[in-house]
Order: sequence, then C-alpha cells, then structure tokens
Amino acid sequence: MKQLILTTLILLLMGSNTYGADLLIFSGAGLIKPMEELRINFEQQHQVTVDAHYGSSGEIFSMVAAGQPCDVLIPGAEKYTQDALKNGWVMKETIRKLTLHVPVIAVPKGNPAGVTGLESLTRPGIKVAIGDPNAPAIGRVAKKMLTRANMWEGVAPNIQVMAPTVNQLLIYVALKQVDAAIIWADLTAWAKDKGKVETVAIENRFNMIKTIPTAVCVNGKNPDTARAFNAYIASPQGMTIWQKWGFEPCSD
Repeated sequence: MKQLILTTLILLLMGSNTYGADLLIFSGAGLIKPMEELRINFEQQHQVTVDAHYGSSGEIFSMVAAGQPCDVLIPGAEKYTQDALKNGWVMKETIRKLTLHVPVIAVPKGNPAGVTGLESLTRPGIKVAIGDPNAPAIGRVAKKMLTRANMWEGVAPNIQVMAPTVNQLLIYVALKQVDAAIIWADLTAWAKDKGKVETVAIENRFNMIKTIPTAVCVNGKNPDTARAFNAYIASPQGMTIWQKWGFEPCSD
C-alpha cells in the first residue's frame, strides 16, 4: 500500500487540533466536512474559539472514557452516545439525533470488479476494505451486517485492510488499491463529484442504517457554550449544512 501518500492525505483531511480554546469537540472523522463548516460558523457567530479532535468513533469514545476534557461528543453511531450515557459521561437531556448514516459499497470509477451488492464481496479474488471493527463505527457495522447476512466467512479472506478511520477507506478506493469498501454514503459525495468513485447500494434486507447523535459531556469546562453549540448543529440552520455535504436528516 502507498502508506506515505495515505498518511499525508489523512493529515490534510484532519487539520489542526490545539486545546487552548473556549470549546473542545470530539467528532467522528467521517463528519469532518460538515463539522468544520459548523465549527467556523459557530465561532464567528459567538466570538469564541472551537477546537475539534477528529478520530474514529472508538477512539473518541475511549478518550472520553479516559477522562480527557471534552465539551461535545459527536460519534458516528448512536451506540457510542448511549454507552457514554450509561457511564454518566454525557447529559441525557442534551442528546440529539442529527442525521442518518447509510452504509453503501464504494467502488472505483467504472466499477472494474463488477460489484452489484453485498454478495459480490464474497467472490474469490476481489479486494475488499472495511473499517476496523474496534475503531470507526462503519467497521463495527460492516462486520455485524456481513455476519447477520451469513457472508462474513466468505468476505473475510478477501479483506486486504481494516482501516482505523472511515476516511482511509475512501482513499483506498479512490486510489484503486481495493475493488470495494463498505463506507457511509455521505462520505462519498466529494469523491463522486470528482469522478473518483461510484457507489453500489446495499440491499435493504441486509443494510443497517445508523444515526449520528450529539451530546454535551459532563466534564466540559464551558457547559453553556457547549449547549449552544450542541443546539446549533441540530438546528434547521445546522441541518442545511449537513444536507449540503450529503447527509440525510433524521425524521424524528
């Protein structure tokens, strides 16, 4: 694999992360595009500084579990927020559902391997990438989805890489290092626009659509500002930005 190229691209995507700010948010790496726009808008509107740490859902959950300061937690799946709530790390009344996270199969432009659905990933010789089941939310979802569909044993020998973040999965596909990757649909929007990737829908009977939540952490230094940010990213104004980047708002 072209590890140096991959690492450089990931660093460019993730941006800076300093901690001397009025507000610190932990966000799933796959949400970086809308979150950066939301963060900058909030800074300008409230005259504050907001720093963001972007990582896999498993990573940011572990950071909160370890007691690292965090004002707002925005993982890639609701499970992490519910687990944080059970442990007393987030405030129940602040939990808000933001958007849907829909798994799809990303393939290089032209779909050279002829992927038509989930079962195609069991075909001998096809090169597959998934997220690490212990890191990004999409990794856990992918393994659970394939297991429920009785396809995990067939796909496992074809897995070339288990990526630590969802962003890396998209780069593997765009660079044609794999034939297919299970990824969130919203993350593919920019690459599709640039003619780098295509998506193949996962059959409804197999798919596991998740929800992106947000919540204020109990150990944050600025609870009032955190609540304001939490409300802003879930507001109608915030939703226009999520939709701009290909995310589908929750219906409830």
